[in-house]
Amino acid sequence: MTPQLAIFFVLAALAVLGALNLIIQRHPIHSALSLIVVMIALAGLYLLMGSEFVAAVQIIVYGGAIMVLFVFVIMLLNAGVEERTNVSKLAGVAGIPLAVALLGFLAAAIARSNESAQTGLQSGTLANTKEISTMLFKDFVYPFELTSFLILVAILGAIVLAQREKN
Repeated sequence: MTPQLAIFFVLAALAVLGALNLIIQRHPIHSALSLIVVMIALAGLYLLMGSEFVAAVQIIVYGGAIMVLFVFVIMLLNAGVEERTNVSKLAGVAGIPLAVALLGFLAAAIARSNESAQTGLQSGTLANTKEISTMLFKDFVYPFELTSFLILVAILGAIVLAQREKN
């Protein structure tokens, strides 16, 4: 086993365990911290694939800014421990067949895309960080700025909801 393969298995296991912990946790802050673990593990997987820009964005934007926003909103709303209801049991009964169907669709898509992935790797059309950043800040600057505006609106909405509870 090569060192890269061992690192891949460790990061993949960390991402899966973090995602499972995210779902299982009853306290929102613990779920948010589990999501940070998943984001960092995914950044490591991106680094293994040679995608430095995506790994940096994963850590800076998702692991940093978005998760700080999530934790800020959770603390602002003073979210406590989740209460279990009967609706959750009903969702589990309906969710299991849907999860199995989703896994089947994903397996079929992966099986069909094996040939196209091999030809895509042989063509050598990998973009470097400079090309991606030029495209992001030149061609797609308006969607990029619109996303930051939407995050600002979400923060303001969370503040309004938190103030409404106090009155």
